[in-house]
Amino acid sequence: MEEKSEATIIGLDLAGVESRPTGFCTLKGLRAKTCNVYEDEEILKETLEIAPRLVAVDAPLSLPEGGKSLEERTNIHLRECDKELLKRRIRFFPVTIGPMRKLTTRGIRVKEVLENEGIKVVEVFPGGAQDVLKIPRKQKGLNELKKGLETLGIIGLVNGLTDHELDAVTCAYVGYLFLKGKACIYGTKDQAIVMPI
Repeated sequence: MEEKSEATIIGLDLAGVESRPTGFCTLKGLRAKTCNVYEDEEILKETLEIAPRLVAVDAPLSLPEGGKSLEERTNIHLRECDKELLKRRIRFFPVTIGPMRKLTTRGIRVKEVLENEGIKVVEVFPGGAQDVLKIPRKQKGLNELKKGLETLGIIGLVNGLTDHELDAVTCAYVGYLFLKGKACIYGTKDQAIVMPI
């Protein structure tokens, strides 16, 4: 039987639209392999072929309390997990802000397809995770972020990776910690972000 530490995890740094690159990381143990993908069809096909134990997605996968769709304008902008991020002084964009609406809609759509195929999907936030793990965010330089990920034990990172690929590696690593019992859930069952402890 496959060891938990050797579970295959996919990290997705999902773009809001299909014309922009989505970072895609396959993590087996701590060995990462990355690429950029674009269309939902490509993301889903690659993921289903790999059949991972877990997919960790950088995109909101739930709506604020009582929200039925993002077309609805309400005065509720924060989910329970967002409130938890605020308490911990971790910077993020609320799901109801402009471009985040498209990303949220896409994230929920991808999650539903994968879950219907029996694959567990969790929401992660690489920028926030990088803060908790005390490694640099991409804004400090891609080489610094790559080095930071390598200090966590991640291997296989080649030179010249895009910011999307490096954030996808972070997503997958948070998924790895989650399966090892070294991550926690901010928020509630229905409005949750998985973060490192």
